Amino acid sequence: MRKPPVEDPVQDAPDVSAPQDSAAGTKAVAQSLRLAREQMGVRRTALTLLRVNQKDGFDCPGCAWPEDDKRHTAEFCENGAKAVAEEATLRRVTPDFFAAHPVADLARRSGYWLGQQGRLTQPMYLAEGAEAYEPVPWERAFGIVAEELEALDSPDEAVFYTSGRTSNEAAFLYQLLAREFGTNNLPDCSNMCHESSGEALTETLGVGKGSVLLEDLYQADLIVVAGQNPGTNHPRMLTALEKAKAGGAKIITVNPLPEAGMTRFRNPQTAKGLAGSGTALTDLFLQIRLGGDQALFRELNRLVIERGGVDEEFVARHTHGYEEFAAAARDGSPEGVREATGLRPEEIEQALQMVLASRRTVVCWAMGLTQHKHSVASIREIVNFLLLRGNVGRPGAGVCPVRGHSNVQGDRTMGITERPGPGFLDALEREFGFTAPREHGMDVVESIRALRDGRAKVFFAMGGNFVSASPDTAVTEDAMRRARLTVHVSTKLNRSHCVTGARALILPTLGRTERDLQGGGEQFVTVEDSMGMVHASRGRLEPASPHLLSETAIVARLARRVLGLASRTPWEDFEKDYATVRERIARVVPGFEDFNERAARPGGFTLPHAPRDERRFPTATGKANFTAAPVTWPRVPEGRLLLQTLRSHDQYNTTVYGLDDRYRGIRNGRRVVLVNPADARALGLEDGAYADLTSEWTDGSTRTAEGFRVVHYPTAPGCAAAYYPETNVLVPLDATADGSNTPASKSVVIRVTPA
Repeated sequence: MRKPPVEDPVQDAPDVSAPQDSAAGTKAVAQSLRLAREQMGVRRTALTLLRVNQKDGFDCPGCAWPEDDKRHTAEFCENGAKAVAEEATLRRVTPDFFAAHPVADLARRSGYWLGQQGRLTQPMYLAEGAEAYEPVPWERAFGIVAEELEALDSPDEAVFYTSGRTSNEAAFLYQLLAREFGTNNLPDCSNMCHESSGEALTETLGVGKGSVLLEDLYQADLIVVAGQNPGTNHPRMLTALEKAKAGGAKIITVNPLPEAGMTRFRNPQTAKGLAGSGTALTDLFLQIRLGGDQALFRELNRLVIERGGVDEEFVARHTHGYEEFAAAARDGSPEGVREATGLRPEEIEQALQMVLASRRTVVCWAMGLTQHKHSVASIREIVNFLLLRGNVGRPGAGVCPVRGHSNVQGDRTMGITERPGPGFLDALEREFGFTAPREHGMDVVESIRALRDGRAKVFFAMGGNFVSASPDTAVTEDAMRRARLTVHVSTKLNRSHCVTGARALILPTLGRTERDLQGGGEQFVTVEDSMGMVHASRGRLEPASPHLLSETAIVARLARRVLGLASRTPWEDFEKDYATVRERIARVVPGFEDFNERAARPGGFTLPHAPRDERRFPTATGKANFTAAPVTWPRVPEGRLLLQTLRSHDQYNTTVYGLDDRYRGIRNGRRVVLVNPADARALGLEDGAYADLTSEWTDGSTRTAEGFRVVHYPTAPGCAAAYYPETNVLVPLDATADGSNTPASKSVVIRVTPA
């Protein structure tokens, strides 16, 4: 095991080489094992990694990609190994560490340095006016939270945030605590990622989740991967795409950046992947301009109608609004399509021929589609695209929004939402005998505004790194500092622990890899993957510290302290035995009947999905809805570029594992901006020069991120890319998607000026 860094590594001069044209292979295996050994040592690495994503093991704390029924011995990817190594590390952050590093010192450190220090070991408290965190007993910590909550003028002055790491059991109890306290202020990380997907799919199909299973990918004739980089963000998806290709599927990739993973996959589970050339995945690469996706799919839809490619029987029987949509599509302008997408007519024609040749089509997407002002309309247009040819509710076809965090979808299923449906609240009231609040709560952006304006005073985070994940960094940090109390349930140090309210608590919790022993014996938790599969997760390692509590125990103990005798809920029983929580979930959440019995089955179970299972659409019309939103795209003034924020390959969400982005040819630094060479020359920016990035918002305000190395890179003309969270400072708080309020982090107008 390697010791954590004492000082931040220098990132001022990143090394740049040509981007790679393939992903995974022996390099991924070597990198996985190297980082795992540095954090865990050899023996612990072997014991831990062989349990990841196994039916009797623990769910990877990384992405939400599902597993096949038949598992490999090594059922993890490079970034999954990094996530596990960070959690199962032997490094420890003790009270002595906090004594040596006051908050002001921690605040000047990078997120990478903070995360590398190791696992948190004791509850820590920052008193009002204090300079450093100090250890605090658990009961006193709960008492501090209760004091601040009881002092509020209204329950709606509290914000209860959730990260996608939280288990189903903990999430269900957490939303119950918040609602018994009296608020629906339950923002979560979905607000910043797939909220646009849920909004669009609920209106058009009646269910705000994807409609495909892994088997559908394997049966598809055509898979469209739009606004997504599986090679870094969901590497195990590449295995599924390779299997689909072997079955005859064609793949269209729609992205402003060429990405190694979608070019060629060297599967480390096969001899061809390790020693051979691997598998070419993409049959057609459409290098679209940022924000041009709605225009692309509308043009494809226009051409499908024009060429007589509509499944008229499906449309007549199962859909609503076709005539209005078809009229809008026929009015489309090819000239506008070229401006919006940057694609040549012959490229779109080639895509069209592949669409018309396919009987079964799946469309996959991620943040590249969901984080624009017009994201909801873009995803509705994808639904139109699939409905036209009957590609919903039959094998090998459907919508596939690929979720980022391991249980972000499950948390929403458990009721983590600021906008609960009346049916869910009715069931909650019947089961627990209290009156639930009915007024909608605040999402992430609204919560930041409320903290900024003094309308929210207590911020409680169940996991995550809220400060680094949120937009408009300066505004977000100022808002957090205005709170009376900030609380973070965490496994590792992060930036959010350094940006505090008047008082602050860090509550250390068990990780997925660790054994969870309670009064009722050894416990397991459950998660839901990106395709609606629910399965158990059982940690096996000894906890990093005897002072850790599980998330479920933290919520249950806090509820007893905050709600007291006024609550009829058996919180103590829930803490002792998670099966009792699942019994209640089974009576409240549809699809979870016989939850305990089904969760105990190896591999778990699939949640029902009416459009997929029955071609039944629980929408307002009772059918799948075509929509006819006006086609829009970002307009960029002369001399400006359109920026997307993205991850490096050594990164998972806001967690930075290292300073390299191997596939894009970036090493030893993160402050880079990728610019098309022609754009760079027009702006007078040499490759290797340093520049400041300044965003321009519609109200005339500007925001600047300084000192980025310019990298001439084959991105779409007029578009640029840089890593977050470093560039979150450029995303205005008010720049959000219509209908979902998701930060528009993939279409930020910037000017790039020499530093």
